[in-house]
Amino acid sequence: MACDSPRIVGLGASAGGLDALEQFLSRVPAGSGMAYIVVQHLDPTHKALLVELLQRATAMHVCEAVESMCVEADVVYVIPPNRELTVVDGALRLAQPAQPRGLRLPIDLLFSSLASDQRARAVGVVLSGMGSDGTLGLKAIHAQGGLTAAQQPDSAQFDSMPRSAIAAGCADIVALPADLPLRILRSTGGASGGASGSAPAAQAEDDSDAGALAAIIALLRERTKHDLSQYKPTTLRRRVQRRMAVQGLDSWHAYADFVRQNPQELELMFKEMLIGVTSFFRDPPAWQELKDTVLPALLERCAEGARLRAWVVGCSTGEEAYSLAMVFKEVVEASAAPHPCSLQIFASDLSADAIAAARRGQYPARIAGEVEAGRLERFFSPHNGGYLIDKAIRDMVLFAQHDLILDPPFTRLDLLSCRNLMIYFDAALQRRLVPLFSYSLRPGGALLLGGSETVGSAQALFTPLGPKSRIYWRNGLPPNATPVEFPTHRRALPHLPALEPNVSPPIAPPANLQTLAEQALLHEFSPSAVLVTEEGDIVYISGSVGKYLEPASGKANWNLHVMARPGIRVQLAAALRQAAQDKQRIDLHGLRLDEDTRLVLDITVQAMQEPKALLGLIMIVFREVAVTAAARARRRRQAGTADPEMAEELQRWKDEVAALRQEMGASAEELQAANEELQSTNEELQSANEELTTSKEESQSMNEELQTLNGELQSKLDDLALAQSDMQNLLNSTDIATLFLDNTLNVRRYTDQITRIIQLREGDIGRPLTDLASTLIYPELNNDARESLRSLQSIEKQIATTDGHWYMVRIKPYRTLTDVIQGVVITLVDITEAKQLEARLRGPAPATPIPPEATP
Repeated sequence: MACDSPRIVGLGASAGGLDALEQFLSRVPAGSGMAYIVVQHLDPTHKALLVELLQRATAMHVCEAVESMCVEADVVYVIPPNRELTVVDGALRLAQPAQPRGLRLPIDLLFSSLASDQRARAVGVVLSGMGSDGTLGLKAIHAQGGLTAAQQPDSAQFDSMPRSAIAAGCADIVALPADLPLRILRSTGGASGGASGSAPAAQAEDDSDAGALAAIIALLRERTKHDLSQYKPTTLRRRVQRRMAVQGLDSWHAYADFVRQNPQELELMFKEMLIGVTSFFRDPPAWQELKDTVLPALLERCAEGARLRAWVVGCSTGEEAYSLAMVFKEVVEASAAPHPCSLQIFASDLSADAIAAARRGQYPARIAGEVEAGRLERFFSPHNGGYLIDKAIRDMVLFAQHDLILDPPFTRLDLLSCRNLMIYFDAALQRRLVPLFSYSLRPGGALLLGGSETVGSAQALFTPLGPKSRIYWRNGLPPNATPVEFPTHRRALPHLPALEPNVSPPIAPPANLQTLAEQALLHEFSPSAVLVTEEGDIVYISGSVGKYLEPASGKANWNLHVMARPGIRVQLAAALRQAAQDKQRIDLHGLRLDEDTRLVLDITVQAMQEPKALLGLIMIVFREVAVTAAARARRRRQAGTADPEMAEELQRWKDEVAALRQEMGASAEELQAANEELQSTNEELQSANEELTTSKEESQSMNEELQTLNGELQSKLDDLALAQSDMQNLLNSTDIATLFLDNTLNVRRYTDQITRIIQLREGDIGRPLTDLASTLIYPELNNDARESLRSLQSIEKQIATTDGHWYMVRIKPYRTLTDVIQGVVITLVDITEAKQLEARLRGPAPATPIPPEATP
């Protein structure tokens, strides 16, 4: 059943949230036109008192949520214990919790349903609480254009939840709970806020307002280097109006002046413009078409061992890119091809924060509702209360920050997915992008669009997979069949610093003759050498070693094992290892850099012992050896002719290879044993970590529930204490002496007036009635109290006191609200004046006190 619901405000709270909720609801003005749904972490085993406690704080009707109840304006709905509460088609839905106690996130669940159901009309508020429940839900509302708010952390009894929401950058308003209602009403246009959720009331936009918007977009382009002018004007206006409402500004020009003076506001507005709505396997029919038809067709055309290329445009936090990787894995396994193709996925987005989150591949526990159980078990692993994408899937995807409008596209693609992104662009940009997508795809490649997107007028470029399908095959047209407008933007390069003027080098003092001679000898006759650590890191170079060592491509790495020429790398590594172990000099003779060169080397590797400063380092000296003509002639002999020198060199190489193999085998065994031990330790630590994480989450959840229950009980105790004070004041104001006794006739409570007759102090609570001294001449008092307790009948007598007063003594059973007898109540009403008047009317007063009379 669909309901015409008003604007809905979701209120999420946990420990310490009762006070914040009361402050918020007490400041909601009458007739706000909004409905309020309260979700709090409640103990599932106790009846909640939240409804009656919140009813005291507001004039609105407060009730517990019921299944299929339509949401009405100016009503507060409270989640029942041990239930999950969502909103579907404007009606409340209740369900049993899907997660065990300790892993439940009811606030995220409510906010996510509000984002899906209400879209830009949704409002989410996070109040006091522990943990981070509510943050992901606020992100969903924020992505749909709704309004989000959080309690000011320093005003919260427990500030973890509001701090988490603020740190995630998804809280439009941060204020005290008492200030939030008016801020929300002002941001949504009051009780009659339009469906668009714009901040100020909708107003006709004149030319000056359009100019102010253009100025704001220009400032945004200058600040972020991204051009949003080709987004749909309605989207731009709505997002800017939200920021205007958050800042309390009602004029476009005022907001333009505000962003000029506060450049940081441009960063917030840019994040506001980025729509990050995504989920795993969104729109399941499209993924089924992809799995059943598109990917098998691409695999059939793929050459053996080749790699398919895919591009996911606007990937947000990576769910769609990872979904594509998982589906491809399933299709490849189902094909049972002997040498299947691989898939390289390029995923891009404008948001750097979204790309960083996608690279981590960590997702919350709620994705269990989006991903099938089999896929969840196969492609994910539990991690920190959520799930982590397996490394094999992560390795298939390359994420990059990319501006589709300004940056060059990826090309030679077999698959391109651009779903629900072009709906935010104007028609001109859409017409420009579709030919660009055709250019990026190979002939026969597939284009995936969103459910409300089409290729428009570019029908000649693509053929739809089916009548209602949003998957298209790229036609085999020549590249120049349709003009393609390529992005020509070149990002501004940072300005290079001005060259400094030449400075005359300092004049060095002249060296003495001995120093100059030694330097000349070393320069002319000393061999080339390097000083390295035992790991092979070069710390000093003497002479020219470019013939023997060369930098490797990639990141700079000054390590001998990487820089050594291939012809000497193995022998040099073995000698370095042996010299480091034995601390001896190792000589290598007759080494060649490669087969084509005549250069022969002798290499000396020696561990340094002196001086002490060089201890632990190894000196490697390179010496070139001249090759004689006879030796060159021997090398030119036929292959069948034996050469003793060559045989000796070959044997030496064999010995070195055998030693290396033996050493590598020993090292491999040691590494394998160490790896097994580390793997076993890692599994034990992982298991212990998971158990501790689960226990921590369960304890935290239980602690939050107990905090909430404690808050409710404390509020109830305050009410009871106030009621007790009221009753005490009422009894004292009647000027009637009253004594309360329990079932064993022990003192339970009394009023101040009774102390004039019976000697009572605070320490007498719990003492028997017979132990109390009084001025009453009433020896049968204890027996009459027992009789009243037995017969459940009232007893009244007129009793005199030793100081000449008379009292009407009433003894009645004490009945609770549930009609249970819990003792007796004795009241004493002073009737001395009535007795004295009666005595004057009868005559002279008797010399002795009048004996007690039983009243009929």
